[in-house]
Amino acid sequence: MQKVPTFSKGGVHPDDKKVFSRSQAIERLPMPGELLVALSQHLGAPAKALKAKGDTVIRGEKIGEAVGFISADVHSPVSGLIKDIKKVTLANSVVCDAYVIVPDAEQPQIPSDVQNWRSQSSAELLAKIKDLGIVGMGGATFPAHVKFSIPKDKHVEAFVVNGVECEPYLTADYRIMMEKGEQALEGAMIAAKITGAQRVIVGIELNKPDCIANLTNIAKEKGYPIEVMGLKMKYPQGDEKQLLKATINREIPSGKLPLDVGAVVANVGSCNAIYEAVALGKSLYERVVSVTGECIANPKNVLAPVGTKVSDLLAFCGGFKSEPEKLVSGGPMMGFSFVDTETPVTKGFSGLLALEPQKKVRSTACLNCGRCVAACPIGLMPAKLYRYITHGEYESAMQTSLMDCKECGCCSYVCPAHLPLVHTMKTGKKLGRKKK
Repeated sequence: MQKVPTFSKGGVHPDDKKVFSRSQAIERLPMPGELLVALSQHLGAPAKALKAKGDTVIRGEKIGEAVGFISADVHSPVSGLIKDIKKVTLANSVVCDAYVIVPDAEQPQIPSDVQNWRSQSSAELLAKIKDLGIVGMGGATFPAHVKFSIPKDKHVEAFVVNGVECEPYLTADYRIMMEKGEQALEGAMIAAKITGAQRVIVGIELNKPDCIANLTNIAKEKGYPIEVMGLKMKYPQGDEKQLLKATINREIPSGKLPLDVGAVVANVGSCNAIYEAVALGKSLYERVVSVTGECIANPKNVLAPVGTKVSDLLAFCGGFKSEPEKLVSGGPMMGFSFVDTETPVTKGFSGLLALEPQKKVRSTACLNCGRCVAACPIGLMPAKLYRYITHGEYESAMQTSLMDCKECGCCSYVCPAHLPLVHTMKTGKKLGRKKK
């Protein structure tokens, strides 16, 4: 019997909770009355505003220009009027400027003429995804043109598409693979041409057999040299380090990148966005959001413009059927809890969760049981790091590989003492950097 591929160290398998929205096909959100389009929707420096209060904008028009090497352009999701420019707080607590845009009653049609990308050079394709603001759609929002710019001394053997979606509740990527699988695979082929990758692999966990079958059939029909690989269900397999260990059996050394082991990784939603940018000339101004959780009246997968307020998403899904304990942007393991329903959707806003109240538990002293060590996919010692940080020994924590922590939440998930391990790691990183 063949062993199912997965990563080797640690990991957990929480209840996936995908039943709420899994069967809900993607629905387009009716045009909101007002959008808050943030200028910081990506990892790196915020974009520079190109428009002023009172200006009109056209859907797809560049309204924010990338500043610095790691940054991304921002485009208007609608045609309309800039009512104001104001400070907003995003779900991840980043404070930045945002355009307040009032959409016009009539919106232009999205282009449908498919352009032939195969005749274009890698440099031309790379320039196009830069100009159209493509970033990682899995949550990290790393600018795609930076990730795909391969130094001359590096060689890409494998382009790996992340179709894992191992976070509980989220089903946006699942629906993309089922409904937009052909576009996503073509996007992967475009990315492979840009990076010069010799192999293209799509990693999907075995709890999505219909996705595995669908993408396998599409690759066969289209003649794409793409391997669709079924993976064991284990969190956090969607992380680059764990995904590369599972798919190509390569381990990324501490402080290194996938490129250092001959690989580039991109989310399946990013591949779909790459296809739309290159083949349709469409900038990244909308995304699929899973609106789900026990407290949502009608869970859905919603295609929403960037800048949509959470309140508009909730209204489209029937509001709350019971009062949630918390709202979360992204998944429950690595997402961000927030309270303001005026918070806008950004390029990395993969899910809106309304979670039911949980049984209150009290933290106790560390039991020295070792479960956090066994669960850590990086092989760290969370309990030891916790002691260093809570005692103010930040330098010792940094010397004990604190910066390798992925903040995946596995340690907190298994801790019988209910210690705030992940929160402490995040705090330790911030204070450790300041001490340097």
